[in-house]
Amino acid sequence: MSASETPSPSSGSPFWRFSLRFYRQSEVADACIALQEQAGVDVNLLLFLLWHATQKRALSQADVAELERRIAPWRNTTVIPLRTMRRALKSPPTLVAGASAELFRTKIKAVELEAERLQQEAMHELAGPALLGVEASSLEDAARANVAAYAAMGGGAFPQPAIETLLAALAGRGRKPEE
Repeated sequence: MSASETPSPSSGSPFWRFSLRFYRQSEVADACIALQEQAGVDVNLLLFLLWHATQKRALSQADVAELERRIAPWRNTTVIPLRTMRRALKSPPTLVAGASAELFRTKIKAVELEAERLQQEAMHELAGPALLGVEASSLEDAARANVAAYAAMGGGAFPQPAIETLLAALAGRGRKPEE
């Protein structure tokens, strides 16, 4: 996700709107990218879990595993290949002039963002009219439980500094569950 490339936060599902606003907060993008690079985190899934936390919903490891099972085929056939291509074009082959290659890379970036948006909209639909999980006592408890369930599902731990950055950012905006 890139703040300069993102669509208007007034369109899309409540989850998509939350993601756009949350991702634009200071240090959130860097923390998400660190989790993606260092721990293989699907940022869209992590954002989905944090969005549920804003509504004090805690998901189990089984809930997270089921979400992962359902979203992995889309992510693996669209989002990841597009991301890989976009990153490869940071140093494009010399056949195409630099400005033309960068314009092409920008178009790939827009398509990658659209693939992420489609994934998020589908994830929102998976939740249906009711949110997933069980009620937690607080936003922080829900967020910590959701992150722990995700990490446990993957069989490891996530880098704590990045998680703490996200939890601090979430606590600062958690009073708007409709977003």
